[in-house]
Amino acid sequence: MKKTVTTSKTISSEEFDKLADAGSDKIDQYLDWENATRPGLKSIRFNIDVPAHFLEKLDREAQIRGLTRQALVKSWLYRAWQTEGTKV
Repeated sequence: MKKTVTTSKTISSEEFDKLADAGSDKIDQYLDWENATRPGLKSIRFNIDVPAHFLEKLDREAQIRGLTRQALVKSWLYRAWQTEGTKV
């Protein structure tokens, strides 16, 4: 993965690691957060057909939790995989 620097400032990898390990906010000046990505987390869209009443219940559950429908389904899937011991 290519790192993009937002300024002309540069530091060594050792200095960068020290800032990261210390949790320093100074590290932000060396990163381009607008274009940052996380390797291995490419999203792929899929569709699922469900009865209307099922979708209404799903939307109610999401609203109760203050989540979007998508976020609720993702959290339920993640929890199910954790329960089964499957790594995500």
